[in-house]
Amino acid sequence: MPAEPVDIIYLCYPNNPTGTTLTKDQLKVFVDYAKENKSIILFDAAYEAFIHEDDVPHSIYEIEGARDVAIEFRSFSKTAGFTGTRCAYTVVPKELMAYDSEDNAVEVNPLWNRRQTTKFNGVSYPVQKAAEATYSEEGKAQIKEILDYYMENAKVIRESLTDIGLEVYGGISSPYIWVKTPNGMDSWKFFDILLNEANVVGTPGSGFGPSGEGYLRLTAFNTLENTKEAMDRISKVEF
Repeated sequence: MPAEPVDIIYLCYPNNPTGTTLTKDQLKVFVDYAKENKSIILFDAAYEAFIHEDDVPHSIYEIEGARDVAIEFRSFSKTAGFTGTRCAYTVVPKELMAYDSEDNAVEVNPLWNRRQTTKFNGVSYPVQKAAEATYSEEGKAQIKEILDYYMENAKVIRESLTDIGLEVYGGISSPYIWVKTPNGMDSWKFFDILLNEANVVGTPGSGFGPSGEGYLRLTAFNTLENTKEAMDRISKVEF
């Protein structure tokens, strides 16, 4: 936790880029901290549909007290392939309070509603209808099928890289696999080796900020055939 009180805490779980998750007990630590310090948690649950672990919450509101301190936002982007359509939704509980410089409580929900009704023109009707279709029985079945497909890719990546001795994170409740670079090499050197010797492209961890140095992100968003081919190529590289 921060050494001093903070106003806003941003959490993204399942996480992009690392693919890691928080258990209910781990997330409760943040909720308790926010309540104690009058902080607001911005909880990015864009990858909620990928969760496959029983003790990993699908929503921060599964944690007692979270409605008092947390805003949750979700996206159809990765769940239903809506990248680029700009369709999402935000949950702002009426219990949520912010505090001004004089420590007066201010309701956040009416402020958000005012913002939405005066500064936002809404999502286009065709996109709204497409979003609606994701909640139909047929839509749910199709989404589950494609998510299961991607998670099989993630499993192949995770197990293949572990078998050759690399340290990996994610790939269980997330389509991302976060790979620690071998032998202490930096992110870009590892990227270059995979590109030039295996013809496999990943994302250097340093591209996500200084804390990502020494890691590389791989994604499960591809065909199973390509995923297996990529892992076979990486297995033949000498690091």
